[in-house]
Amino acid sequence: MADRIRVFAAVKGHAFDRNAFEDMLRACGAEPTIVDQPAASDLIANGLVEDYDAVVLHDMWGLDFRAPREERPVPVEPDAALVAGWERLTQRGIGIVALHHAIASWPSWEGYAQMLGGRFLYREGVLGGTARQDSGYLPDAQYEAGVVEHPVTAGVPSRFALSDELYAMEYVGEVEPLLTLETEIEDARFISAKNAVRRIEGAAWSPPARSPLLGWAKRADNSRVVYLQPGDSGATFGDANYRMLVANALAWTTRRLSA
Repeated sequence: MADRIRVFAAVKGHAFDRNAFEDMLRACGAEPTIVDQPAASDLIANGLVEDYDAVVLHDMWGLDFRAPREERPVPVEPDAALVAGWERLTQRGIGIVALHHAIASWPSWEGYAQMLGGRFLYREGVLGGTARQDSGYLPDAQYEAGVVEHPVTAGVPSRFALSDELYAMEYVGEVEPLLTLETEIEDARFISAKNAVRRIEGAAWSPPARSPLLGWAKRADNSRVVYLQPGDSGATFGDANYRMLVANALAWTTRRLSA
């Protein structure tokens, strides 16, 4: 086990196939400790994650979906200890791999979006200092992803097919592209995140100007960070190309692969 990557994985806030998720991490060379929220945030806040090689995010936290329907979801402010805990992690250079809906976490915390490189918005908010509308999603989309040359994409075909949920969202700041959407998807197919959680039907809505990026790499303080938009289903977790991406992302963020 000594050569396996010690991973702290934060989960909860969105349904997922837990067994398939753990199987994928193990197949990617990780020895994972999988912790549900809010316990995962408590451990980060108390400095109990800093001996891991990498943090994997497959959670969706910092939003209150229990609020009255017309107000959902209400952004939750992170406490100072959690913000400080994340700052310690990035200062120590611990690797960060964020998957799929983790990009929606902590909408009231601008630093979190800056760390990951973007945000999926369930309601109007601010990203990169600019007011933004809610994001959109498309479940069970059939599409092809294009690969950009990078250590994280080493060994992955230049194009490969996936069936997974797509987002209409944007990135923020400087990122290194990894994956691009190569299939033409009509804007009209995307669903408003805000209308969905508030159960509003028939309202006029158009998705935001969406980025073609499905994945990117970046730096946050001393940490290497990778975000991969795919990761909604157990079938994706079992896909050989996706597993190669996650394995490479873990290796790159933990500096087992060079920049």
